[in-house]
Amino acid sequence: QVQLVESGGSLVQAGGSLRLSCAASGSISSINTMGWYRQAPGKQRELVAYIARSGSTNYANSVKGRFTISRDNAKNTVSLQMNSLKPEDTAVYYCMCGSYSGINYWGKGTLVTVSS
Repeated sequence: QVQLVESGGSLVQAGGSLRLSCAASGSISSINTMGWYRQAPGKQRELVAYIARSGSTNYANSVKGRFTISRDNAKNTVSLQMNSLKPEDTAVYYCMCGSYSGINYWGKGTLVTVSS
């Protein structure tokens, strides 16, 4: 089992920045990928970015060039630096960890609200 706790969600004006963090605990050695998903009101949950243990990354087209995902394997954390935020980035952001066994673990989410 892996437990995930997100932090950093807040209200920010368009054009501003936020940094989300997620701390993992539990069966840390089982974690391969770490990433962020988001779910806006009335929409399906979507991938924002993920990073493998090797450091390779993948981003949704909508956030490329604005968001940066990073990971600290020693501290078991994953962060998402979000710059040039837009109102359409408003969503609940969820931390996700994918294990080598194929099981995905989810945090409870943190709310990001971008005002225009």
